[in-house]
Amino acid sequence: MTSRTPAAARLHRARWVMTLLFTATTAGCLLVLATIAVHTDSQSRTNDLDNAVSHRADGLARTLFYDTGGTLRLDSLQEDELARSAEVLGVLQTLPNTGPQVRYTYPSQTALPDQAEVDEIWQEVQHDQETALVTTTAANGREYHWAAAPVWDNDRIGATVLVGADPAPSQAAHARLIQWLASGCAALVLAAAAAGHLLTGRSMRPALQGLERQEQFLAEAAHELRTPLATLRLVVENGSATPHRATTALDEAVRLVDRLGKLVTGLLARARVEAGTQDVELTPLRLDQLVEQTVEELPDPNGVTITTQAVIVEGDPELLTQAVRNLVENALQHGGGTPVEVSVAATRVAVRDHGPGIPPHDRTRAFERRVTGPASTGTGTGLAIVRWVAELHGGTTRLSQTPDGGTLAELLLPEHSSS
Repeated sequence: MTSRTPAAARLHRARWVMTLLFTATTAGCLLVLATIAVHTDSQSRTNDLDNAVSHRADGLARTLFYDTGGTLRLDSLQEDELARSAEVLGVLQTLPNTGPQVRYTYPSQTALPDQAEVDEIWQEVQHDQETALVTTTAANGREYHWAAAPVWDNDRIGATVLVGADPAPSQAAHARLIQWLASGCAALVLAAAAAGHLLTGRSMRPALQGLERQEQFLAEAAHELRTPLATLRLVVENGSATPHRATTALDEAVRLVDRLGKLVTGLLARARVEAGTQDVELTPLRLDQLVEQTVEELPDPNGVTITTQAVIVEGDPELLTQAVRNLVENALQHGGGTPVEVSVAATRVAVRDHGPGIPPHDRTRAFERRVTGPASTGTGTGLAIVRWVAELHGGTTRLSQTPDGGTLAELLLPEHSSS
């Protein structure tokens, strides 16, 4: 597993930061929405409970009346559907010079509040002169929500109808809603984190690929320029050490500088093509002449023999020159000092050495982009550039073992169309 470069590591950290920010923002929004939903549900359930007990208490209060003798008639409570379906029902009445007394209860008096609470409810109804809503604990220890509706005796409140409802079922449903909201929000936050991580990964993929291409290009540029720069240094040092060879060294230095210029031009062209800022310009050219000129510009072309036929292909001369040079230099480097044979025929450039060869299982890996590798299998970035140039021209590359030892590397290009 290759280690990440500092720039790639920063991009990956930025991805995690963006994922966390996206998740935190989502969690914050969900928390606000869940809070609003919980508050709205709680208020709605309270209002529903208030309306239910108020309507029941008001309806029952209208069924009660005082007869001409001043007696509160409770006969209707035995037949009224509102009374029969009530959870808790009570009727309070005041007599002259007495406080409120319980006249009727259902299901039992223990379901009503204690006397102190009853007195407070009575005082509230007397003060408000309308139906009062309270929540209090009954004598049996259970909490009820009460509605107290006044029953008028001429111009005074003579009695009060108490209707109670147990808020526990509504509270239990509210608690279940909170649990569902918490579970749902947690699931949504996790989904948002996963989606955010996936989206940030996709959005950063072009940047990571661009960074990888840039680093690969720098490695390939260093690989391409290292040999001619080293050769140029040796030539200059030899010319400085032996003045009588200065003129020859100067001519060689100029030739190497020209080669470096072509290398830089080719590197820039490849960088622009890979970045998508420049299209490959394919022009008809003599492949045999391009190969001959490329071999002549090598630092030591004496160990290379060339056999060519006149071949015309469509291609980019800078890129094809770079590919051919890499093929030949790779054969010189990994051929163990053996002669290298170059042939051009039928849009095919073949470079053969007589070295130890490349094992079959490493021939595909030889075209992968990497900077260094074992001497037996690694070819640096040279062959990777050859394959890239071939594919850019619609061609391909191939490595094979020759019968009498050595490696045969081939650059295969499509035929030139005369039309």
